[in-house]
Amino acid sequence: MYIFIGMNKIWLIMLISGISTLIFRNPAGVLEAVTAGSRASVELSMRLVALYAFWLGFFALLEKTGITRKFARLLRPIVKFLFPKTNDESNKFITLNISANLLGIGSAATPMAIRAINSMDDKSGKATINMIMLVVISSTSLQLLPSTLIGLRAEHGSTAPAGFLAGSLAATITATIIGITLVKIYGMILSRIRKKKDKKGKYIVNAPLSTAVSKLEKQK
Repeated sequence: MYIFIGMNKIWLIMLISGISTLIFRNPAGVLEAVTAGSRASVELSMRLVALYAFWLGFFALLEKTGITRKFARLLRPIVKFLFPKTNDESNKFITLNISANLLGIGSAATPMAIRAINSMDDKSGKATINMIMLVVISSTSLQLLPSTLIGLRAEHGSTAPAGFLAGSLAATITATIIGITLVKIYGMILSRIRKKKDKKGKYIVNAPLSTAVSKLEKQK
């Protein structure tokens, strides 16, 4: 939840910065740019609504029929490696998120990611390693079939809508591997720091009073 609140702030800053810059550079073009952008966004939404409606309905159908549970079992080794100590509900939403990303349906993957994040929330107010991993995987978005982008290219008259597949696959695989590796390294470092803190705490608690006092004074 906190991650998405932060993203909202970033988007707000970008929007205000862009409008402010345009006002100073071309005041007359502000209204024109806002109107044109709004029109373009509506047109794009109408073009993609059928595609998104199909895939969102498809994933809802999979969830209702229980196929998602079977698919979750199939991906369980990968999900357990990437997201240790998560419950079945989180694993289900993570699986759906990964599936949607593999098919290049970012808008269908986002609701699943939000539900997975909420189910992993431990109410501490801090992002866990599993939350960070999900954000990284969703951001790198490994795509075997980027259907949304192919649809956009086809809508704009591309003669080879899927001509970028090889480059896209190489880029998303590389980005995903690097992201996973960095998160795992960060998790190992954080785990070692916590173990050291726990050892110091146990030593102070079990030590004689004079030794514990001297240790606490040194830490200050």
